[in-house]
Amino acid sequence: MANSSNHYVAPLDETPLAEVDSVNISAQASNLWLDAWRDMRGRPMFYISGFIIILVALVALFPGWFTQVPPNNDCLLVNSNGAPITGHPLGFTKQGCDVYSRIIHGTSTSLSVGIIVTILTAGLGVLFGAFAGFYGRWLDAILSRVGDIFFAIPYILAAVVIMSVFSSYRNIIIISLAIGLFAWPSTARVLRAEILRVKNADFVMASTAIGVSRFKILMRHVLPNSIAPVIVITTLSLAAAIVAEATLSFLGVGLPTSFMSWGNDISQAQSDLRNAPQTLIYPSLALTITALSFIMMGEVIRNALDPKARARR
Repeated sequence: MANSSNHYVAPLDETPLAEVDSVNISAQASNLWLDAWRDMRGRPMFYISGFIIILVALVALFPGWFTQVPPNNDCLLVNSNGAPITGHPLGFTKQGCDVYSRIIHGTSTSLSVGIIVTILTAGLGVLFGAFAGFYGRWLDAILSRVGDIFFAIPYILAAVVIMSVFSSYRNIIIISLAIGLFAWPSTARVLRAEILRVKNADFVMASTAIGVSRFKILMRHVLPNSIAPVIVITTLSLAAAIVAEATLSFLGVGLPTSFMSWGNDISQAQSDLRNAPQTLIYPSLALTITALSFIMMGEVIRNALDPKARARR
């Protein structure tokens, strides 16, 4: 005779099985970018750096909103290295030009160089890093060796040589090319490493299994999921490019003195540091604040895109 055992079954109203697999339609959608945006919105550094960046962009695009004083046409030697007066809050340069006006009008030059260099470095870095990491083999070997050659050359030194050779053609485009053509390998290295990680994911294998071409897989799936570190590097590269332009102008191999830029103003004011420190301090302060704002934004984006960093906070 078989042993019978009683099994307890809970009442249906106490075990709502239908809710186990139910979908919460009211829940917020979530992905890497949405999580990063929600994280950035809660950080004061995001608003501080964002405000400074927007302010710098407005100054570069619309300098007439911030000053009505001509930067070069209203220079009087009687005001040489003069102290601040009404209408000229930061004093005068050695040539009697308004320091504040020159800083405002020099913003567009410095920011233009930074943007062009960033576009150039990001474009070359993504091109070399994406193809080297995704296709591998002989293409990876060739592109990686080319990147190593450029990486071994300090881009500031290379820019000094190029600007010296093309001393008769110095302008915003030439100085941007001189910096950008040697500053892209770091972007390519980071993207290549990220693509090597992403291309082994299951969704890439699924796309390959259904017959999607490798180029489409790269552009539609692998690259969008690998681009986050490049965005961080691009933000930091813009700050580095602005500083590089100022460095070259300070060394006398950057933009001609006819161009208003913070580097030129710093270079011309170095001999008057003891007599008129304001001519050196204020352009240096504008350069520092602008570069620092982009570095702060890059740090915020980096932490927001890193799930481990978000979990630690």
